[in-house]
Amino acid sequence: MKIGVVTFPGSLDDADARRAVALAGGEAVALWHADADLHGVDAVVLPGGFSYGDYLRAGAISRFAPVMTTIIEKAGQGMPVLGICNGFQVLCESHLLPGALIKNNHRKFICKDQVLRIENNQTAWTTGYDAGQEITIVLKNQDGGFVADETTLDRLEGEGRVLARYVGDNPNGSYRSIAGITNERGNVVGLMPHPEHAIEPLTGPGTDGLAFFTSVLKAVVAS
Repeated sequence: MKIGVVTFPGSLDDADARRAVALAGGEAVALWHADADLHGVDAVVLPGGFSYGDYLRAGAISRFAPVMTTIIEKAGQGMPVLGICNGFQVLCESHLLPGALIKNNHRKFICKDQVLRIENNQTAWTTGYDAGQEITIVLKNQDGGFVADETTLDRLEGEGRVLARYVGDNPNGSYRSIAGITNERGNVVGLMPHPEHAIEPLTGPGTDGLAFFTSVLKAVVAS
């Protein structure tokens, strides 16, 4: 299975995401922001970083990259898409996911091992987890606060579209401690913490993040 990882100007974690795909057993394909061709991939990862330097607003410029035109179209057809950190911001700016990501409420960059609780294990990216399972992966962001109006938040809750929540102290002021969400279909997922930094016992807090990538490979095979 081919999993594409997009590189935008300012991407920092694209190589890490490609390594995660490879360790999960997939073929990682490097995709370039200015190329609208997805080169036959079965799923896409939008990695963390500071695309286009976060000028204007985090993820706002990336939304207009040629590659995103194709990704938006393919996501609408059911292709699995995972946006991690800056990728989550891009998905919100692209209106593939609701809400927005704003400055952390303490106005500081944060980097720490973070415990999450998996709320929805029925998406293309989370079937490898148990519902309610707590995992530890890396959180590093400056614009990590997920916000939305109350109606949207209630809809996400009611439809089971909250993917994961922060356990313990809320690290960035995200409404309702939301760390990740999914679209209605369950193929598009945005996650603020970084599962690609928790795939090997030698580095990071462990291997809790690997199941995001093994899950999507199984989803692609089953589709």
